[in-house]
Amino acid sequence: MAAFVRNLWYAAGWATDIASDLIGIRILDEPVLLYRIPSGEAVAIGGTCPHRFAPLHLGRMCEDGSVECPYHGLRFDRTGACVLNPHENGRIPGAARVASYPLVERHGVLWIWMGDAAKADPAAIPLFDQVTDPAKRTVKGQTHLAANYEIVADNLLDLSHTQFLHANFLKADHILTAKHEVSQEGRTLFSRRWIPDIVAPPSFARQLANPTARVDHWIRARWDAPGLHRLDIGATLTGRPEDEGIRIEGSHLLTPETQVTTHYFYSHTRNVALDSESEDERVRNWHQVGFNQQDKPMIEAVQRRMGGVELLELHPILFSIDAAAMRARRILARLRGEEQPDIISQEAAE
Repeated sequence: MAAFVRNLWYAAGWATDIASDLIGIRILDEPVLLYRIPSGEAVAIGGTCPHRFAPLHLGRMCEDGSVECPYHGLRFDRTGACVLNPHENGRIPGAARVASYPLVERHGVLWIWMGDAAKADPAAIPLFDQVTDPAKRTVKGQTHLAANYEIVADNLLDLSHTQFLHANFLKADHILTAKHEVSQEGRTLFSRRWIPDIVAPPSFARQLANPTARVDHWIRARWDAPGLHRLDIGATLTGRPEDEGIRIEGSHLLTPETQVTTHYFYSHTRNVALDSESEDERVRNWHQVGFNQQDKPMIEAVQRRMGGVELLELHPILFSIDAAAMRARRILARLRGEEQPDIISQEAAE
């Protein structure tokens, strides 16, 4: 399967999920240890002790912020260096170290850089500021899929599937007939649908004083490599400014665990019902049903049918609804080629 692009920012998790515990996670098929040092700063180092390959997340954090291996007591600091060997009179071999990864906490997300640390520019982290906007309400979650992250991205970049896979929640015939525009700026993709003067879709109608009111409806998506999606979906009374309307913003952050498994971090941000616990529960129910009971089984079934074969090698028929997904795949292929030309040439030859 296609090589991973390493010199990109990946979502390692929601910042609120990393507290005093040692968290082990696999990213780009590498074990990573996430934790907070006593100052509260989050750090990321390799997750495997180089002595007997014990998982470091099963160990403990010491008062000085180093992590002690649970098997033989070697300790590693935030830079990945071994700072204590309780054996052999304390001699520390040069190879006694683990990797250290740049980690940035921004927009409520921990962003990790798995490639060349000298190229890790925090300014390149895409904007997901809605997640921590105090004027809005956000519900967060995460799930795990047994599928390659590009297959998961295909699902998010083609929202026409909502009319079939999620019909019990989101059925609205105008989605299939609305004009769909896909554009690209640099390596960022935009997918836009504008549906003017329609009866409010059910998911918005219940928030309106008049549920049968006519509205202008929009569905917009932004994609950044490797699999960072920001959705902007809203409705405003026909002819009125968008800022007066109801807006739902979604974050969908895909991080490859392995070639055939994906960490999926998601959030739902709204500008209405800001104090409503019942609305939070409705959103969580949608996440549970829509993501885990509808999207997940279908995406995993697609992965099983595809096996380890790349999409284009299977010669799929393609429609206009696939435009954004195909552009994303081309961008990732270009980034792989720029980063690992020898590997890509070998893959092409095979």
